[in-house]
Amino acid sequence: MNSSLMLRRFCCFTTSTSSSSSSTLPISSNTTKKKQIVFLGSPQVSTTVLDALFNASTAPESSFQVAAIVTQPPSRRDRGKKLLPSPIAQFALDRNFPSDFIFTPERAGEEIFLSNLRELKPELCITAAYGNILPRKFLNIPPLGTVNIHPSLLPLYRGAAPVQRALQAPDLLAVLFSEGAKLLIRELPSILDGSAKGKASPQDDSKATLAPKIEPEESWLSFNQEATVLHNKVRAFAGWPGTRAKVVVVEKGDSSLKVLELKIITTRVCSQSNLERNEADDVTFLKGALIFPCGQGTTLEVLEVQLPGKKVMNAAAFWNGLRGQKLKVSSQEKGILLNCEDFDILNCKELIYYSIRFYVYF
Repeated sequence: MNSSLMLRRFCCFTTSTSSSSSSTLPISSNTTKKKQIVFLGSPQVSTTVLDALFNASTAPESSFQVAAIVTQPPSRRDRGKKLLPSPIAQFALDRNFPSDFIFTPERAGEEIFLSNLRELKPELCITAAYGNILPRKFLNIPPLGTVNIHPSLLPLYRGAAPVQRALQAPDLLAVLFSEGAKLLIRELPSILDGSAKGKASPQDDSKATLAPKIEPEESWLSFNQEATVLHNKVRAFAGWPGTRAKVVVVEKGDSSLKVLELKIITTRVCSQSNLERNEADDVTFLKGALIFPCGQGTTLEVLEVQLPGKKVMNAAAFWNGLRGQKLKVSSQEKGILLNCEDFDILNCKELIYYSIRFYVYF
């Protein structure tokens, strides 16, 4: 295999290329007739799908194998800002997948990457939260097309953040990808033998809605929204970018105001109504929770918060630190209104079983 196949190999977790290689495709001589599959994915949630593919490919009756993995380039993260591979790359390395066949192009349209992909001659590509747009010249390479696991009610919630936009609950993301991986393995034989085309149904574009990438500016909570909407947003944005709110601390016997920026960590919707407060914008404390007034007369209980540069603390610790000062919702708060659906994570069985969809690019 020539050296051009060693695009951005992971060597000491860097993106440097190598000028020579003695490696071969990750296959053995008795499996050369198996169809070659290339997997594309990046975040931790994608490892569920790759794990299922690895396990299924080793079965005696398997007709395919994972020939290469495409993922996002290494990035600097954690406290030391070390250059680390993507979760998918690390998972593959931990499973002893050859580093020479883990490709990390900045963009999927790079010519050197596409050249390497053509040399592999994959029959099928499978993508699960890869994170890059796949151009037509990429899609033209695998003769059986590219299958994308997309956990949404397609054509509803097309885009980079379907679960967050639809449910405002990241806890379901891992469940949906787990179910999607099972569905993929079940349907993969029909995709590989070409019979899947006969039962595929086109999307109704007239019903399409968008689920765009989440931006950091959307992390602000707007308390003129209902408590359920805010609670769902806190859950959805828990991994990234988190949710923030501005509150006003009123000094006793002093007209000066101090604005605090809080990161809201854990919340729940208050079941009680008509809670006593002196003024409509007062934030109070009750039974271990900060009580925030919200839109339509609803109330949000905030259980954990974090001040800039500080550790996460429970509501009681934060309230005690105020030393009797009053707390109010800031009238100058930033608010990004979202079209959020009113779903409860405990009542999503129907979604889990019916929202996993594949769509294939040809």
